[in-house]
Amino acid sequence: MTAAQEVSTPDPGPAPPDPGPVRACPVSGGSVPSRTGVSGPGPVLREDRLDYTPHPHNVAFSRRRAARLIAEWGHPERSSDAALLVSELATNALLHGAVPDRLFRVRLALMPGLLRIEVSDACDERPAGPGARVGAGDETGRGLLIVDRVADRWGAESRTVGKTVFAELDLGQGHEDVGGPARRNARAHRR
Repeated sequence: MTAAQEVSTPDPGPAPPDPGPVRACPVSGGSVPSRTGVSGPGPVLREDRLDYTPHPHNVAFSRRRAARLIAEWGHPERSSDAALLVSELATNALLHGAVPDRLFRVRLALMPGLLRIEVSDACDERPAGPGARVGAGDETGRGLLIVDRVADRWGAESRTVGKTVFAELDLGQGHEDVGGPARRNARAHRR
């Protein structure tokens, strides 16, 4: 059995606080197709996919699973960033993409120099893109500000049913200094 097919369900620990009512998302019929291809700098070296029921304890479980896998895959220095991104994207799937009787999927794909994190749900509604502003009175949207700060790239892609929101982390030695001062300045101005 490969890591992508792993079905074990270790104790997720205490459930996080209830996030309140989950907004139902209108969705057309059909099933959520499996996405196997990914655009990136090269072949997929390691991959993990797991579907979750839309329940708050599964956000914590998916976060811990991501941190463990990224460390096992040889990138412990990026495991906490990956865990934070999974947590934010899975929370968004739970709060804004939950559809009755539909699962959300977390996919991790390790490629040469890149980790891609994807969270797919059955809701067609896409989040505001990178660089979107959140007003002082807005009740949602701050999680994507965190994603924008932590990820090197992120966005959303439509699916036959629903969407996939992805975040990418550059990997390698000195990942923060990849591209030198010009890249650091570009990232600072992007925010």
